[in-house]
Amino acid sequence: MPLLARVAPGLVELRHYRRSDAPADMRAGLSVAAVAIPVAIAYAELAGFPPQVGLYSSVLPLVAYAVLGSSRQLIVGPDAATCAVVAAAVAPLAAGDATAYASLSVMLAALTGLISITASFLRLGALADFLSRPILVGFLNGVALSIVLGQAGKILGFDVHNAGILPRLVEIIGSLSQVHLPTLALAAATFAVIIIAPRLWTWLPGALVGLVFAGVIVQAFGLSSAGIKTLGFVPAGLPALAMPRVDPALLPALLADAAGLALISFSSLMLTSRSFALKNGYDVDPDRDFAALGAANIASALSQGFAISGADSRTAVSDASGGRTRAVGLIAAVVIVFVLLFLTEPLRYIPTAALGAVLVMAGLSLVDIGTVRLIYRIDKTEALLSVVATLGVVAVGSVNAILLAVILALVRFIRVLSRPSIETLGKVGGIPGLHSLERHDAGEAIPGLLLVRFNAPIAFFNAPYFKREVMKAVEQAGPDLRHVVLDLLPIPNIDATGILTVREVVEALGQRGITFNAAGRATEWRRWMLARGFHDERIRLFPTLRQAIRELGDEGGPALKKGEQ
Repeated sequence: MPLLARVAPGLVELRHYRRSDAPADMRAGLSVAAVAIPVAIAYAELAGFPPQVGLYSSVLPLVAYAVLGSSRQLIVGPDAATCAVVAAAVAPLAAGDATAYASLSVMLAALTGLISITASFLRLGALADFLSRPILVGFLNGVALSIVLGQAGKILGFDVHNAGILPRLVEIIGSLSQVHLPTLALAAATFAVIIIAPRLWTWLPGALVGLVFAGVIVQAFGLSSAGIKTLGFVPAGLPALAMPRVDPALLPALLADAAGLALISFSSLMLTSRSFALKNGYDVDPDRDFAALGAANIASALSQGFAISGADSRTAVSDASGGRTRAVGLIAAVVIVFVLLFLTEPLRYIPTAALGAVLVMAGLSLVDIGTVRLIYRIDKTEALLSVVATLGVVAVGSVNAILLAVILALVRFIRVLSRPSIETLGKVGGIPGLHSLERHDAGEAIPGLLLVRFNAPIAFFNAPYFKREVMKAVEQAGPDLRHVVLDLLPIPNIDATGILTVREVVEALGQRGITFNAAGRATEWRRWMLARGFHDERIRLFPTLRQAIRELGDEGGPALKKGEQ
């Protein structure tokens, strides 16, 4: 049972399912399906597939995550950002061949799943934290622009051939004289219905109402003869389960795209999963969810679908509808199967302009200017990174922007760790303890002592900076300095380069008649040094800064008074 709980927590929960949860879960499952069906059809269009493929991608992944995932609320399925990335990754490789396009997309989903499962075994769930919120928000803002412009042709009633945001925008502006007014009018009406319907009837999903409205209007008034395009025939039935096949020569390119897709999908999934877990008072396991995401993508590939991710809108619908358990996802999957078997005929009347309206609304929901403004107030540099991530999607496209996002995250990570804050400590009148002299103008250094706090590990990437800043502080301390004390509490680790650099500092200080001391973590560091055969009698270890000041102050000047730390 413990093994089953780790591998398939959903099975354990479903075995103890309470009948009292069934009414709420049934209502939530129907609501999720009502949203998932039109969104899946629209996202299939975005990814370059016929509508039924979007529904295929919404069945087995729901079952896989419900059984294997750690969140009891998360709904998975086609996602706007993921679909945009899939289309951008596969289209150049397929070179216009529809069969190759389908095979490559299926293989991309399978590879994304395998990479996700491998990452779970390697305990790489921490990657959810790697792409910072500013970078992820910026990336999604860029994807939103790409989605909105990508649907402009469907809404305006003419074909747009260029790829990329800027070329597409130029082509759209140059083709405005070709606008098909009936198509534009229907799209505008669909927009209005999507926006107004949920305000009048909160229990109705706007996307579903909008598509039903548009389909009824097209059929009732025979608008197909007026040049309005519709989905056309949608085959009924379930997909045949099959292993994906693709030219082995294309696998290296697909692997790179799949790795980026896994990172973006997982980061997006964890943002949604953690948000609802925090709201409802439970925990999620990132490594377990990485594996569940992988299994869901493989399930999508086996059912001839494309890559999927966490679906924030459908998860929100489940939560708002009172969904209590992971049975909601299973119920939604059953409803979608029913539609595939018996209700595909009405789908043929849905106009592509209405699908474009649904996708534009989905794209606009990804735009988050408010968070960018908040980030700007917190840290202007972080806000700039967010804008650069957005511009990256505009300039180089979604797939290459993933690489740009990873590079930005690495640069930010290296910058934070390689140039951490370093403080000199002293006394501040009227405030007990030790405080940063840089932040307190009235602070006073303890005569003869230099107390240094380095707020990061001392490692190869910041050891030269550590040495340079310590020696600079020594120069500024003046000729009366006799002891340097390094606070070890904020230093969780020192690697080989760090140790050798510390020894260089000890030697440089010794030549000036200054001793090097360390305080905090005394027992931990003694054991660490003994285990590695490292011992330097020139370095004195004290259990606390207070103890160091008391003893060294007696030698070199007034000690910290009792109660001041």
